[in-house]
Amino acid sequence: MTAATARTAPPAPTYTSRTARSRQLAGTGTLLRLALRRDRVMLPVWTLVIAGIIVSGVSSIGSLYATAAERAELAASMTANSSLRSLYGPVFDDSVGGLVAWRFGVFSTTLAAIMSLMIVIRHTREEEETGRQELLSAAMVGRRAPLTAALLAALLGNAAVALLVTAGVAGEGFAGALALGLAVGGTGMLFATLAAIAAQLTEGARLARGITAAALGLAFVLRAAGDAGTDDGSSVLTWLSPIGWSENVRAYGGERWWVPALIAAAVVVQGGVAYLLAGRRDVGMSFLPTRPGPAVGRLATAGGLAWRLQRGSVFGWVAGFAVAGLVFGGMVEGAADLVGDNERAREIFERMGGQSALSNAFLAAMLGMLGMIASLYIVSSVLRLYGEETSGRAEPVLANAVGRLRWAAGHLLIAFGGSVVIMLVGGLGLAAGYGQDLGPVLGAALVRLPAVWLLGAVAVLLYGALPRAATAAWAAAGISLAVGWVGPALDLPQPVMNLSPFEHLPSLPGPEMSWPPVLLLTALAAVLLVAGLVGLHRRDLMTG
Repeated sequence: MTAATARTAPPAPTYTSRTARSRQLAGTGTLLRLALRRDRVMLPVWTLVIAGIIVSGVSSIGSLYATAAERAELAASMTANSSLRSLYGPVFDDSVGGLVAWRFGVFSTTLAAIMSLMIVIRHTREEEETGRQELLSAAMVGRRAPLTAALLAALLGNAAVALLVTAGVAGEGFAGALALGLAVGGTGMLFATLAAIAAQLTEGARLARGITAAALGLAFVLRAAGDAGTDDGSSVLTWLSPIGWSENVRAYGGERWWVPALIAAAVVVQGGVAYLLAGRRDVGMSFLPTRPGPAVGRLATAGGLAWRLQRGSVFGWVAGFAVAGLVFGGMVEGAADLVGDNERAREIFERMGGQSALSNAFLAAMLGMLGMIASLYIVSSVLRLYGEETSGRAEPVLANAVGRLRWAAGHLLIAFGGSVVIMLVGGLGLAAGYGQDLGPVLGAALVRLPAVWLLGAVAVLLYGALPRAATAAWAAAGISLAVGWVGPALDLPQPVMNLSPFEHLPSLPGPEMSWPPVLLLTALAAVLLVAGLVGLHRRDLMTG
């Protein structure tokens, strides 16, 4: 009789907490390299534009207000003007560095927040929505690796902005330059982690972007309301806004180093919340369920479906333009206080707007700005076609008795028609805020539409003919916005200014109406629109 040989099973592997964390982050480096490769154009452009606005402002402020007396006069006029404080924030110091931080700080911080939310959502929720993340997760990719890679990409972008700002403004004082760089880059990361939370809560990238953008808009409004009431940034409303935090770093105005530490703490807390949520859901799932459609009824037309998909966005833009119009209209009377007797400042407003009275010049400048912002709406609305196609939602619609052109026409009607509505609402708000006759202001608002339509037609052309390059339409709109916003202050050469279609339109109200450029831009937009639809009709559908 032989004894059976007992075989001892190998001991079960034991995992330490460090091993578990490493498994959660497996593949982060590969995903980060993939994200940086996909953003190899967008990320450098964003960082250079944001930092370039501030760095270029040093020379423009120095030439515009060359003497200490002129700078002190400007600071005093801004301190006394609540409407303009709400737009730019308070002036904490009348040095060149302090005026640069005042004039360009809020705008650059807002741009850094937009860059950050776009990067994070692009590489988290958008990847899940298109199904690409599910394929990647089938390999050796940890649960939290996509979120980590997205946040690292945003961190690299904001760190680059902070370093470029610090290096570019250091000539006016290193401490102030460092504080300004930390304020801009830190606030960008604050909205990056907020976008990361939104990406866990929602099922669609569009809704995640909308929630984060709404939070950014609320932050801007709170800061504006707070700064309108106080001249030192101490309002409770200002402190409720992350943009108000960046302002209260007080670069070149007695730096408060504990405020960047507060921003860093908020980044850590929000990042921790995002990581906690990411570990508690499956890929493609969300904590906020998608609202089901009505129990009865149907969408009879492709246009009805397009309206159902985009109506929330349209209502949001309408409300935003109404508020912006009222705010800008209330600032018209204070425009003269900003420039005083400074002929150089007067020239800037005239370059941004009309050629006659300063009030008309300011109105024209604000209407031009609303037009440039409306171009972001029309590009976003047109590119909804791209999102529907790449996500696979367009294919079931087109499989029925719905042609491509009919399907596209529904979205394009909302895009181009919606731009008319929001510009009219913005004009109404301006007229109401200023108390001027309605007709001239509404006419001046409508004159900006051909430039808006041209940028929308560029998006249609790229989507129809070169769908994989469709997102480049954002670059065209971004260039127009950057040139129109900072070009006059930086005294950019006219060939550079001409890159914006808004530069070619008559600067109403004020001067005489000039029809040739309006008709030419409208015709060019129509040609590009038709070319884009022809391309869409002839090409194959994308598979995502």
